[in-house]
Amino acid sequence: MVTTLFRPFERFNFSEKVCFLSGSEATRQLQVFPEWMVNQFHLADKPLKMLDEHILTYPDIKVPVSESAFIALDDLETEVRTAFNQGYQAVSALDDLRLFQWIAKQVYGMIHHEVRAGIRLQRASGEALNFSQGLTQKFGNLHLMLQSLLQPMEFEGILPWKILVFPVNNPPAAFIYRDEINTLVFSLTMADFGIIACLQDNGENANYHQSALSKVAGKLLEPVQFEELCARFFYSAYIFNRLPEYSVLSAGGVHYIDGMPLRISSKPVFDAWQVKTYAQVLEAFWKPWGILLFEILKDPEHPMSFLFNEAGDFIDNPQPPLSSQHPA
Repeated sequence: MVTTLFRPFERFNFSEKVCFLSGSEATRQLQVFPEWMVNQFHLADKPLKMLDEHILTYPDIKVPVSESAFIALDDLETEVRTAFNQGYQAVSALDDLRLFQWIAKQVYGMIHHEVRAGIRLQRASGEALNFSQGLTQKFGNLHLMLQSLLQPMEFEGILPWKILVFPVNNPPAAFIYRDEINTLVFSLTMADFGIIACLQDNGENANYHQSALSKVAGKLLEPVQFEELCARFFYSAYIFNRLPEYSVLSAGGVHYIDGMPLRISSKPVFDAWQVKTYAQVLEAFWKPWGILLFEILKDPEHPMSFLFNEAGDFIDNPQPPLSSQHPA
């Protein structure tokens, strides 16, 4: 018998009494940012600005869970924590689905918290709930795939996500977490590695950057280089102009997820790359080095890069300004 998948966005079922993952009765609250991470990187008092402008701390972000969901998430957390603390080689060896589940738990946990806050705000104001249909579809699909933690699920054909792990010459205590919930792109810097994940693009962003990825393959990146690579992915996720759709077939106790073709339209999969807009994104990612927009755009056609020289070759040991001040 196939267990029915929980679809909270159909009726906006985000009650604190309902498990965010399974839809069954919630028995406890779970920190989205795990305690080991909060303690190890001293995040307890660091501020997080939410979409409604409220300032919270990392431990404040919680989701309601059932006992079965708590056990599944705790097992996942133990596995991922062990790999993350061992470093790049162990993270690279993690099962791709398990790494996706952990990242999706982080990103969807933030989404769940933001949606609940939005529902409370609109109820208080007496306004009807107004939620983008496109975002509803994307968030619903991400949640559906995250249920692979609890239910047998097979992903047919091309995977909906792409996760890239890079060796990075980080300071010992480095920790930078980023997610963009509108585009479902994620990055994490810690220990001796960096992760970039596009959670619902069927691998198209990695294809878009294939030339750059082939040049950095096997290279140890400096922090300024990894941040540049992050900026490229976060910007391309913004100009990605498809809304992926997935068919779900449940049979024999398994849910089969199959991505629908993205290229049936004559329109390119990505909108035109705007150098100035990309440079603004890059300036934000390079903030620790104090590199300003006008410096990045000294040559408006060829923005500054610490990844590749004018000939397009990888730069070994780049020397950015203020590199010693990269945040730990």
